[in-house]
Amino acid sequence: MSGATGVAPGVVYLVGAGPGDPELLTLRGAKALAGADVVVYDRLAPPELLELAPAGAELIDAGKAPGRRGLGQEAINRLLVQRAAAGATVVRLKGGDPFVFGRGGEEALACVRAGVPFEVVPGVSSALAAPAAAGVPLTHREVAASFAVVTASLAGGAQPDLDRLAGAADTLVVLMAAERLEAVCRALVAAGRPASQPAVVVQWAGTDRQRSVRATLEDLPALAAAAGIGPPATLVAGEVAALADLLSGAPEAGAGPVDRDRVLDSSSGPPAR
Repeated sequence: MSGATGVAPGVVYLVGAGPGDPELLTLRGAKALAGADVVVYDRLAPPELLELAPAGAELIDAGKAPGRRGLGQEAINRLLVQRAAAGATVVRLKGGDPFVFGRGGEEALACVRAGVPFEVVPGVSSALAAPAAAGVPLTHREVAASFAVVTASLAGGAQPDLDRLAGAADTLVVLMAAERLEAVCRALVAAGRPASQPAVVVQWAGTDRQRSVRATLEDLPALAAAAGIGPPATLVAGEVAALADLLSGAPEAGAGPVDRDRVLDSSSGPPAR
């Protein structure tokens, strides 16, 4: 029992909803939703998933969108703790994975500090799903043996250290890239990546609204702007991006003449370690 109220504490499930396709929710996530008293959901969580919650569950929209004020993070933390402390089973439904640029760590710490039980239910991160949806393998033997993931904007509007990250891995995935696409591509070239390096930007990955543009780092910003690419979008830069128009099932918008011989010939080489 907990405190003077005599109410047994509930539990908070930090559930990753995946990149946008409701069928990519894990079975564990579906089970948590089916037992929820309260669902606190984000803008990028597929709305179809709310139908998995019981009919009487309280549904709370905590989403943030450009030009729209949502609940602040501290308010969300208090909400999760208060509902669970009152005995509710609370699902915090978040796009992607809770611990990949999803502030799930902050919410988990709030639960720890309040003595509220919690469980993290991993989800398919857009860092993995967006490249796959666009036909880009993050690794490919003899071409890409490593990848790194970064967000285009840090807390308080700070910018990531792209000079350091540009050479950290063969393939670079930049989340939330739409509004800073030109600056990010320019920074990657300035940091040493070839202007001719293949790159892809993917909007609304894994949904029926998905669109992609494939070009070089130099040409991508203008072509993406012409195509009207906006948030949410993921940038993938690296030689593997040359495969996008072959493996996605259809040519990408704006695809330019990128040399793919090295990527295609690598299939006969030794396995990557």
